[in-house]
Amino acid sequence: MKSELNVPSDLKFLSIVENWLLGCLEVKLKESIDWPRQSSRLRLALVEAYSNVVRHAHKDQPCLPVLIRLELKERDIAVEIWDRGEGFDLSDYLAPDPTDKQEGGYGWLIMHRLMDRVEYQLQVNGGNCLKLEVSLPESVSTV
Repeated sequence: MKSELNVPSDLKFLSIVENWLLGCLEVKLKESIDWPRQSSRLRLALVEAYSNVVRHAHKDQPCLPVLIRLELKERDIAVEIWDRGEGFDLSDYLAPDPTDKQEGGYGWLIMHRLMDRVEYQLQVNGGNCLKLEVSLPESVSTV
């Protein structure tokens, strides 16, 4: 299954983004995986990715669109989040140290912990692409 969504770069659309992704996946996966646990995992990764685009890449420019693409093959999920911002130089990223009580910078770390693969490409076809990939485990029966 493939699907895509174009939304404005505005956090007011966050619930629409969440409902779109989780709705698409629930229809196909709810019976085969631990849906409550896995949907929470996917929601958190998506919220981090979309909110980073809105707050950092597009810096409060709601007229810039965000394109989100979903591809599902069995239980393998790939989500691409495309933005039109300047991009983020990963060579400048330092993982936050929780002892420093730093407020920001945790998004990249969170996405890496939740997903199997996180890839970021700068300036591809005029945009930047964050790709999140995960293979969800089958639901374990507790009979």
